[in-house]
Amino acid sequence: MRDAVRGVAQHFPTAIVSGRCRDKVFSFVKLEELYYAGSHGMDIKGPTKVSNHKSTQADEVLCQPATEFLPVIQEVHEKLTAKMESIPGAMVENNKFCLSVHFRCVEEAEWDALGRDVKAVLDDYPKLCLTKGRKVLEVRPSIEWNKGHALKFLLKSLGYAERVDVFPIYIGDDRTDEDAFKVLQNMGQGIGILVTKFPKETSASYSLREPAEYFMLSKVSTAS
Repeated sequence: MRDAVRGVAQHFPTAIVSGRCRDKVFSFVKLEELYYAGSHGMDIKGPTKVSNHKSTQADEVLCQPATEFLPVIQEVHEKLTAKMESIPGAMVENNKFCLSVHFRCVEEAEWDALGRDVKAVLDDYPKLCLTKGRKVLEVRPSIEWNKGHALKFLLKSLGYAERVDVFPIYIGDDRTDEDAFKVLQNMGQGIGILVTKFPKETSASYSLREPAEYFMLSKVSTAS
């Protein structure tokens, strides 16, 4: 997978947009020539290695629109961690500018109780909001920013925002990726690709059943 992404990045500016914190994503991928947007796009940084796209001014790309929320995020992380200790399988992940409460390993009978406990903690923090992903509850700052905003920021930073000769491709498998799919849909330019094994409503233009299919396509496209 790393080789496939590296190959794509040699030909096109390439970014990874994730709900996880940016440093954690980089530790997984370990490619310095990529753009990384962690915390659902609230922590964006350009490549740390000179790429083939130097004209994009990669070194200047940095965006952290929720910095003022860091202290409260840390406070809520401590409270949620303590609260989840009574629910076997629950895990609270600190993604710097947001928090993820994972319940994939929690017995289904406990899901409602887990949700109530999370909401009870957030009742004291009106500036934070709660959204739901795939067996995860996301705690985020209540600001107008998501993966769609991150995509628009990257396109603008790369100098591509007003160009008609650019074809953005965004691939994702999570509910939160729909914000980016909608941006491309509204632009009428580029395509969104949803990765899913099951039919579902989406703003993406196309779908793949699993990530391996994308990596097969990337190898064909870079070879040609």
